[in-house]
Amino acid sequence: MRGSFCGRTRREFLWQVGGGFGAVALTGLFSHDGFPRASADDGIGGFVNPLAPKPPHFEGPAKSVIFLFMYGGPSHVDTFDYKPELYDLDGKTVQVQTKGRAGARNQGRIVGPKWDFRQYGQSGQWVSDLFPNVAQCVDDIAFLKSMTADSPLHGSAMLMMNAGRITSGSPCLGSWVTYALGTENENLPGFVVMLDPTGGPISGAKNWSSGYMPASYQGTILRSQGVPIIDLNLPPGMTREVQRELLNSLRDANQRHLASRADQTDLAARIATYELAYQMQQHAPEAVDLARETSETHALYGLDQPRTADFGRRCLLARRLVERGVRFIQIYSGGAHNDDNWDAHDDLVKNHNYHAGNTDKPIAGLLKDLKRRGLLDQTLVVWGGEFGRQPTAEYAEGTGRDHNSFGFTMWMAGGGIRGGQSVGATDELGSAAVEQPMHVRRLHATILHQLGLDPNRLTYFYGGLDQKLVGVEHVTPIRQIIA
Repeated sequence: MRGSFCGRTRREFLWQVGGGFGAVALTGLFSHDGFPRASADDGIGGFVNPLAPKPPHFEGPAKSVIFLFMYGGPSHVDTFDYKPELYDLDGKTVQVQTKGRAGARNQGRIVGPKWDFRQYGQSGQWVSDLFPNVAQCVDDIAFLKSMTADSPLHGSAMLMMNAGRITSGSPCLGSWVTYALGTENENLPGFVVMLDPTGGPISGAKNWSSGYMPASYQGTILRSQGVPIIDLNLPPGMTREVQRELLNSLRDANQRHLASRADQTDLAARIATYELAYQMQQHAPEAVDLARETSETHALYGLDQPRTADFGRRCLLARRLVERGVRFIQIYSGGAHNDDNWDAHDDLVKNHNYHAGNTDKPIAGLLKDLKRRGLLDQTLVVWGGEFGRQPTAEYAEGTGRDHNSFGFTMWMAGGGIRGGQSVGATDELGSAAVEQPMHVRRLHATILHQLGLDPNRLTYFYGGLDQKLVGVEHVTPIRQIIA
């Protein structure tokens, strides 16, 4: 028997109504997962600072991260990955597969290490003469000697190291950390970047971008010379009372008839930016005032020597910032192109002597200062570049090495890391990881884990997907180095 309702059969009516109720249920499910939806003006909601402190997934030992980025790719076989066979093979052509800027090759002329290696500390870790000061800290350092990455080219490799992708548009590591945890000091940026005086890296601001996240999570640049933070003085005619009135007006707008949650997120990010600028004008000058430090501390970081003063100044600033609750700080050694960074394609000795000489004492000073102040246990220090370098020469003559993403060394210290050990290994030439290869994603997973974050649970909804820093596959931290 057939019936009708407004010109439709009962079957059509039930089909359409059922579909409608299903859509309502689906919208409700999506809303719990962060799917954008319309929001009612109930008068209850208000401004929520996106940088406000947030609880971690679990209690992690680290509260802050200092990433010492050696831009250009330091040679692991000349710094921390001791390969005694290379000395005798110097100048000989061997069969070895490499892939770098010059493309893929099946053989090459060996360039033996140009510095001697010695064992240091109770753990007996091998370190070259390039880093005599860092060598004194090896019992606090865990060396990761089988790192791998997806690209042997600077731009994409840097994006991989900083944002977990070889393509542009994704939030970087510092953005993920501030998104997940906020900052303990809302008077200072949660994520700070300090560049080399020669300029920024080849892929520029993409390396500290918040990508598809709100701009409040992107890195704030502190200048390497002069006043670290410019424009902290109030503009002519502006008073703090007027600034406060402007902020209050923005907060009021956040509660008036905003169409969507996306609008609220955008406005909250704008308010947080203005609020941060307002607070920094009052508090940042004290945080970056190195004159408050003793002459002994200045000497520890090498501020009393022209060679190490710049990088030492930035390392000391980093210590002052983590003391004040800044979550993530990245310091670049090297900028611009060619020998302005660690990219030793021509004269390896000249290049690495220069950059290691600029950074060795400041890095050791940072580790020692953090430790004596009781801050190393809660501050995770990471050292490394976007890749390593090949054991063979790039050109027919000279000592330059091409890029190597098949196997290289990075290290971590503090923040719950068990020092005095080396994990993983490259082959006897240092050309590729052969023992416990560790992709960059595992480095990221370890950093997040030490901050109390599950790398496989930390997500941000974008483009219809729950995006992750570590990608779609399950990634485990490097547990051998976790204390």
